[in-house]
Amino acid sequence: MMNYDQFLHSKIVTAPESGFDLARADLHGGLKPHQEDAVIWACKGGRRALFESFGLGKTVQELEWCHQVVRHEGGQALIVLPLGVRQEFTRDAVELLGIDAPVYVRTMEEVAANCGAAILMTNYERVRDGDIDPRAFTACALDEASVLRSFGSKTYQTFLDKFRGVRYKLVATATPSPNKYKELIHYAGFLEVMDTGQALTRFFKRDSTKANNLTLYPHKEEEFWLWVSSWALLIVDPSDLGYDAEGYVLPELEIRRHILPNSYNSAEDRDGQLKITNDVSMSLQEAAREKRESLAARVQKAKEIVDSEPEAHFLLWHDLENERHEIVKQIPGTVDIYGTMDYEEREKRVIDFSEGRCRLFATKKSLSGQGCNFQKYCHRAIFVGIDYEFNDFIQAVHRVYRFLQTEKVVIDLIYTEAEDPIYRVLMQKWQQHLHLQEKLRQIVKEYGLGDQLAAIRMARSIGVERVEVKGKNFTAVNNDCIYETEKMAENSVDLIVTSIPFSNHYEYTPSYNDFGHNENTERFFQQMDHLTPNLLRVLKPGRVFCCHVKDRVLFGNATGMGMPTMEPFHAQCIQHYMRHGFAYFGMITVVTDVVRENNQTYRLGWTEQCKDGSKMGVGCPEYILLFRKLPTDRSKAYADEPVTKTKEEYTRAQWQLDAHGFWRSSGDRLMGKEELLKMDVSKLQAAYRKFSRDAVYSYEEHVALAKQLDQEDRLPATFMVVAPGSWTDQVWDDINRMRTLNTNQTQNKRVMHVCPLQLDIVDRLINRYSNPGELVLDPFGGLGTVALEAIKAGRKGYTIELNNDYFRDAVGYLQEYEANDGDVITLFDLLGVEV
Repeated sequence: MMNYDQFLHSKIVTAPESGFDLARADLHGGLKPHQEDAVIWACKGGRRALFESFGLGKTVQELEWCHQVVRHEGGQALIVLPLGVRQEFTRDAVELLGIDAPVYVRTMEEVAANCGAAILMTNYERVRDGDIDPRAFTACALDEASVLRSFGSKTYQTFLDKFRGVRYKLVATATPSPNKYKELIHYAGFLEVMDTGQALTRFFKRDSTKANNLTLYPHKEEEFWLWVSSWALLIVDPSDLGYDAEGYVLPELEIRRHILPNSYNSAEDRDGQLKITNDVSMSLQEAAREKRESLAARVQKAKEIVDSEPEAHFLLWHDLENERHEIVKQIPGTVDIYGTMDYEEREKRVIDFSEGRCRLFATKKSLSGQGCNFQKYCHRAIFVGIDYEFNDFIQAVHRVYRFLQTEKVVIDLIYTEAEDPIYRVLMQKWQQHLHLQEKLRQIVKEYGLGDQLAAIRMARSIGVERVEVKGKNFTAVNNDCIYETEKMAENSVDLIVTSIPFSNHYEYTPSYNDFGHNENTERFFQQMDHLTPNLLRVLKPGRVFCCHVKDRVLFGNATGMGMPTMEPFHAQCIQHYMRHGFAYFGMITVVTDVVRENNQTYRLGWTEQCKDGSKMGVGCPEYILLFRKLPTDRSKAYADEPVTKTKEEYTRAQWQLDAHGFWRSSGDRLMGKEELLKMDVSKLQAAYRKFSRDAVYSYEEHVALAKQLDQEDRLPATFMVVAPGSWTDQVWDDINRMRTLNTNQTQNKRVMHVCPLQLDIVDRLINRYSNPGELVLDPFGGLGTVALEAIKAGRKGYTIELNNDYFRDAVGYLQEYEANDGDVITLFDLLGVEV
């Protein structure tokens, strides 16, 4: 087994290189220096992405990459592209590179008939629908590959499988992720650099209140961009690679808005009620109606713009067929294209406009928005309407706003007052797009195109400078718990209570030392292999290790099963600790709120249950796993230093409750259902749990009560107010989930611990499994919960925490308690919660 330092360094992930070295002299002499660098880098990587700005020559780079791969490896290369741009590839192949024009194919039969051609072309639909098999090719390049951004799209899911195993893959787009950073990892999944689900877990944090709302960890941002830069090249101009940017300066850009007044007379809702103004955010149906009713006025405004500059060439972008008809009707001389037009005629009209043979060209973004170069003769573009599709919008803008454009570019946007929110969203997404560009651009400028420099930079987040703070009854250490426990004396700890990281479900620290910073559960336990022997070694013979865990939800988009499943993490933990010598002797179950859980995972939804109950599981409880280090003398199995209590201090009544693992909340009296229905919702949760424990349970009555509350709008969607009380000796239902140090963190606006251990659980375990004055260890100390409760109970606490912020807050709590001689205001005092 590798040592711990070797294991930590093995966590550093950059894209693997699976290609070949290419000499610059072997490249076509017509390539510009930045294009040469990109082709050499992509050939060496084997599977890479070109995220270059508009006008930097991605087409010629794709062609040269295909040419060099086939020359080196043999076989054929396939370029997959949108309809309407193949003429660009034909032109660049023949005129710039002097190679044979790529052959366009529609079926595998046509591929076979052109077996002598080095480079073939087809469109996305042919591959998606199964007419072309990518696995028949040595290399595949995807032009305008932004279709891969959407993980759930039919194209992405289909392409992921169809291209799996292709040795050489290249994706090229100027807009890799205009909306969300997490869309970038879909390219990595396609390129087989890293599985999409693995990348999501590694770099993005979950929103505990809403499923699928993933955002980039702030402390993982630099590592994320370094990782992306190992497989994707983003340059804005040649100067990013150290070359002269002459000829690559974008012209001035002006956005002109033409806001048409609403037609207030038609602003009615679906019930015929008159509204003050139209609002496209109300529904897609109303947005479509807004488009229909403003069509003639929008085209009339476009005509005014066209007539105002009679010598200029104009692009007229539209989305609907009735818009095209209206444009041709109102603006004579407009050349148009449409989807059902003969492809040869359509291609001819595109070329005619790009070469200046016609002045007015009406087209859809779906037909000409990608790959076409119109900058030579056109610097004016009119959007006859706008929508929320930013990727289509920015691509269309850059058909004329690109390098080699010599004129000021003017973009006219025509929309109604009600559509102003659409405009604001487009501008916001544009800023996000520019921010992403700048992030990757700076990394390329700093580290160049080599993966090794990025790896060296990422290695700086390994290790931590040890800090120790001691109090009268506590020791708090800021360190990696593996390094710390290695130095601790054998048989020096009386009790271990901890909540371990739930595999790679969360990351708490911007460091590779963090247990959550692992690609999967197998790697998590490999890191745990370095800690567990130390836990066994430092624990006194016969003493207890209490491990708080929870099973993990595995989402269908990561597993490919199409439905959420569960990873039995608690069972894996049992196997792990037993393998290292711990004796497993019990498990306590702590129930959780199924409604709150569903708000986080969407896996137990009522609507889905009604559609198909067969896919519905149950809520995911938490567990306290109980392990013991076997004593020296096993004849009676008493600990070498037993946990003893007098019967006066530890009564038969408390023993019965502890032995059964069933601890009840206090309550003054029984309550009937009629009283429950009249109670405030804020008090209903605790009251119903008390009621359900003391009454004979009826499932039908339980459902009826919840149904009645729902009808009265008193059944919250954010937490469960009528959860059943426990009748089993292995389930604790009265752990107050608000009573955590996390609540104090929230009040003080400090860093929030993402999965805190409840105080009630800690109190019970310390009381049951340790003696006063003994040492309680928490190797994953977090906010110091275990150490604090230990000193409250007359024990000594030893807390180890890797995260600097958590450590400082833990020290604050511990020092505050000792400074006030135990007279600390409780969280219940702060919150006004009655016990």
